[in-house]
Amino acid sequence: MKRREGLCPLTPEETALTLRALGIDPNIRLYIASGETYGGKRRMKSLVSFFPNVVRKETLLKPEDLRFFLNHSSQMAALDYIVSLESDIFVPTYNGNTAKVVEGHRRFLGNKTTISLDRKFLVQMIDRFSDGSLTWDDFSSSIKEAHARPMGGSHPRTVIPDKPKEEDYFYSNPYQCLADGIGSS
Repeated sequence: MKRREGLCPLTPEETALTLRALGIDPNIRLYIASGETYGGKRRMKSLVSFFPNVVRKETLLKPEDLRFFLNHSSQMAALDYIVSLESDIFVPTYNGNTAKVVEGHRRFLGNKTTISLDRKFLVQMIDRFSDGSLTWDDFSSSIKEAHARPMGGSHPRTVIPDKPKEEDYFYSNPYQCLADGIGSS
């Protein structure tokens, strides 16, 4: 039930389908900013088969460089944060606090491309594609259309009375604070 409401992270398989549908170049270097994925390498197979240049901090750093961080989860998360912040495209598969802060920081740094996925919509489309009721072309078109708005730019925050959890999170969209400071002395 939570998955259909868009409240769960996308699986590696769902991520592969989504990135392919969005037309992301399969030759890009895809950085996985997280701990171990549920199911490990078995679950990562479909993602790696479409995007063979998957890397993690453990594959980018030499073991002797990584050893200083291994017993410090906040420092390991900081490595992920830095790579996510500096990447060409940021596509969080879950809207946790770190993803929201990275998104806002990227906006602050100059509207770097960030694709905020509508997981509830994606899950519905992925299920329809998986059960054969949607062709690849229709699936891909739907995903592109749903995510076509300018990606990464700041915009006025959405405020939804009585539904604060559905509002834009301040840290992911600091537009008002950035706009208020422009031209002020």
